[in-house]
Amino acid sequence: YPSEFLMQKITEDNQIPVHLHVSVSLQYVAGLKGNALVEFFHGNIAEVENEELRHLMWSSVLFYKTPNVEVMACVLLSTKAIYFLLDDSFIHADEHQSDFWNKENSDCENSAFHLSCCFVLKLNDLQSVNVGLFDQYFRITGHSADHIVTCLTRDSYNTHTFIQQLMAVLSLLARTPSPEPVDKDFYSEFGSKNTGKMENYELIHSSRVKFIYPNEEEIGDLAFLVAEKMDGLTNLQSLNILLYVLAFQVNRTEGSAQNTSLLQPKTLILTSSDLFLFDEDYVSYPLPEFAKEPPKRDKYQLADGRRIRDLDRVLMGYQTYPQALTFVFDDVQDQDLMQNLTLDHFGE
Repeated sequence: YPSEFLMQKITEDNQIPVHLHVSVSLQYVAGLKGNALVEFFHGNIAEVENEELRHLMWSSVLFYKTPNVEVMACVLLSTKAIYFLLDDSFIHADEHQSDFWNKENSDCENSAFHLSCCFVLKLNDLQSVNVGLFDQYFRITGHSADHIVTCLTRDSYNTHTFIQQLMAVLSLLARTPSPEPVDKDFYSEFGSKNTGKMENYELIHSSRVKFIYPNEEEIGDLAFLVAEKMDGLTNLQSLNILLYVLAFQVNRTEGSAQNTSLLQPKTLILTSSDLFLFDEDYVSYPLPEFAKEPPKRDKYQLADGRRIRDLDRVLMGYQTYPQALTFVFDDVQDQDLMQNLTLDHFGE
């Protein structure tokens, strides 16, 4: 350990997405290669001497306690735990987090050191993994509200690779086997399933961690919600969700020293007639077992919606991934021009 293939793979994966800005401390980590990266892990992050680093991924993360603060993290998967090496700006981003992190005032504030906060989730504490729609994100759930974190990969390949690596590492855990199932009678076997609601697809790993995947009903619920936002103009039967993707909306701030762009996380949903932007809560749903009340906001909140027929042109940037798209719509909103002209022109 580590093999040459693993060293090469971790080095290749150690790249911060170009469109996201991170602190100096994380830039330092992103500059490490091969053996230096493994030594850094064992010297600064690993909690046990004999654990092995298996996978590295850069991703935005959200915590259950602070669902509005998205922060960049270097996610390190070892044979003992999942480590989230966080941007140090996160600690100052929200006043409610002082209790969450128990960060004491240190003398290093103005020194040459760059500190990062490291959130650790032991594999033995892991209970379930919820995979989001179209593998755009996944949520890792431990035994309390402090141990729920969502990784917004915005990339099905990264999600798939991480889940595969996590399953492989969980297979190494020695957990006590589940008790033998008790023989059920006919009524308890079939009665409980007759609720009329289809459960999500669950895969229970040999380590007893649940991997939960969305089913068709989630798309149906989403289509119903989208139809509601369209004021019933569309027949629900003919409404097809063609695309669901986690993206960023670019808000350019004029007049600053440099024309900076602020990226706001949005869920983009394309139907056969409309384009929608939603603010989505990625970390609170489905409700964890210990939740005593629903979250303060709905899972989907409409931020903007436009008809495709009002779309004038689409401008594409020339840069490589991530691609920037600008949708230019006609100024006239909420007016069906053809209908009005017809009424004025042809009849009483």
